[in-house]
Amino acid sequence: MNNEILDDIKKCPVIAAIRDIDDVDTALSRKIQCVFLLTGSILNIKYVVHCIKKARKRAFLHLDLVEGISKDSEGTKYIVEEIRPDGVITTRSNLAMSARSMGMFTIQRVFILDSLAVDTAVKTIGQVEPDAVEILPGVLTKTLGRIAIRVAIPIIAGGLIETEEEVKKALASGAVAISTTRKSLWDMNLQQKR
Repeated sequence: MNNEILDDIKKCPVIAAIRDIDDVDTALSRKIQCVFLLTGSILNIKYVVHCIKKARKRAFLHLDLVEGISKDSEGTKYIVEEIRPDGVITTRSNLAMSARSMGMFTIQRVFILDSLAVDTAVKTIGQVEPDAVEILPGVLTKTLGRIAIRVAIPIIAGGLIETEEEVKKALASGAVAISTTRKSLWDMNLQQKR
């Protein structure tokens, strides 16, 4: 199943990142295949994930940003068993490892602030072994390339990607996909070369 999810990410490498639940309907009307939910609460997230999946799109839930659910293995278990997204995103290694142990497609999100952060990210990725890694900010194409050659994990570029040129540069630098809140990019028709 996780290989199918990764194939869908690669087939349509522009991912809608949603910070406002009101933008879900817009995302569902677009050509995108995957939705990163960077918002939500215990009161609405099950319905939102259901709507995304009903529209035949992949729903990824950012564990760190869902309100009302604990940020521990029990909260992760609840999300996996009750909410049932296609995958989860987290900056927290313990949550990523917990989700992986439950068979969930896991995206480890890392922020690159300096060269030390690159080394730390590579070490963390090696320990967690997520299905994919989201690197922010995604406009650091030189850094994307440096990490992509050091890990055998698919890279997703996210954060501050605002133009078609930045999307293309991130993909050319080794990312398999990009995530963006910029709605004008959600309809880009790109086919990632394999």
